[in-house]
Parts: sequence; structure tokens; C-alpha cells
Amino acid sequence: MTLHNSQYSGYLLVHFIGEQPDGEQVYFSYSEDGLHWKDLKAGLPVLRSELGEKGVRDPFIVRSLGEDKFYLIATDLHIAAGKGWEAAVNEGSRDIIIWESPDLVNWSSPWSVTVGVEGAGCVWAPEAIYDEAADDFLVFWASATQEPQENERKHKIYSVRTKDFRKFGTTEKYIERDNDIIDTTIIEQGGAYYRFSKDETTKNIRVEKGSSLHKEAFTPLSAPVLEGLTGVEGPQIFKLGDREQWCLICSMNYDM
Repeated sequence: MTLHNSQYSGYLLVHFIGEQPDGEQVYFSYSEDGLHWKDLKAGLPVLRSELGEKGVRDPFIVRSLGEDKFYLIATDLHIAAGKGWEAAVNEGSRDIIIWESPDLVNWSSPWSVTVGVEGAGCVWAPEAIYDEAADDFLVFWASATQEPQENERKHKIYSVRTKDFRKFGTTEKYIERDNDIIDTTIIEQGGAYYRFSKDETTKNIRVEKGSSLHKEAFTPLSAPVLEGLTGVEGPQIFKLGDREQWCLICSMNYDM
């Protein structure tokens, strides 16, 4: 995830690097233009988790309400430990891992919070966005669940509310489609919210626009370029600080 503000001079990208040893921890990269990146800490992990699965993926960073601290949240998952993707999908951790920092340099020890619903096979790619109307954060992620009327598991997006990333409300289903859906990211612009998600069945990115963060407030938008680009996942959207342009970055899935 990228973090930028006009009062600062650059962009911070938090990410993991894959299933190799130490790959599923938190890495930082820095950019002055949002397009060209340099790894920090000589390309070594900046943050590590020894909680839960003892590995983290899909890190995401967000400012607190008063911008006096930052929270970093991540998937509790360690594929390199050897259990494999089937176990992760069907019986993975229902936790997210969280760090806190006042300055992006000094970080707390991580803590875990169980947010996934009972029976959820995974809690993947958690993200958060501040909801000004509700004065709290909407935290959302993908879980593979099977409801009584369903014949098999399907990925849906779930959400929960928090003000401090320590106390959370009740988890609810946020997005469900006929197809599997994962990797949702949301950005606010001009009083509207834009939602980008990966359709895990068609393997492309879908876009929606909403007047609020309420789950029923969104309608689909046509985005032919994104819909025609297959084999990508993990979309992240951010505004370039010096002009009215936005960047959408995705990772390539070479297994598709």
C-alpha cells in the first residue's frame, strides 16, 4: 500500500515479496514521484510477526483520525511454512496482525485481532478507510465462506468498524457477487468513493462508485482497460501528490 500527503516529499510502499524465506514479512520502499521505487533497509524486512502463522502478507498502512499516528494491518498467513494454499483457503487464520507508529520509523510490537466470521477459511488482504460520516474506520478483507444455501466455498468481502484498531464492532458481509471476489481497495475523491476489486472468477479488476461507504451505496462503472487486463490482483489506488492524476498498481499472477 502507498501512503502520501502533500505536506510530505514522497511515497511509502509497504509490501511483502513472496513465499521465499523471510518473504512473508513487511518490507518498505520509497519513491519521490510515485512511479520509481527504492527499497529501504537494504531490502530486508522492516517489521516481523511471530504471532499466529508467524508470517504476514498484504500489508496496508493508514493514518489515524488525528494524523498523529499510523496503523499497519496485514494478513496473518505464512504459505512458506508448508501448509499450502488449500489449507489457507479452507482453514486459515481468522486474525489480522496490527502495528502502530507515531512517525513511520518507530513501531510498536504487533498485536492480533480475530475479525473473521466463524467458519471463514481466511482473512486476506485487509484494508481500512476512514469514514468521515461515521467518524470511524471501515476495515475490510476477503474470506472464503460457505453459507447453508451454498454448495461450495466462495470468496466474499467482509467488514468491521473500529476507532482505534483495538476494539472492533461486529463483522458483516460487505460485498457479495455471483463470482468470487477478493482484494478490494477503496479511495475517496470529491465526496465519492471508488472501489476496485479483483473478480477471482474472470481474473480482472472491477470498479464501482459509491456516494458513501455503505455496502448498498455502490454501482458498477465501466472500465474497459481494467476489465480487459487479466492475470492481475492486489489493486492499490493512490493520488499523485503534485497533480490531478491517480495511479492504480497491481501485481501479476504468473500462475494464471
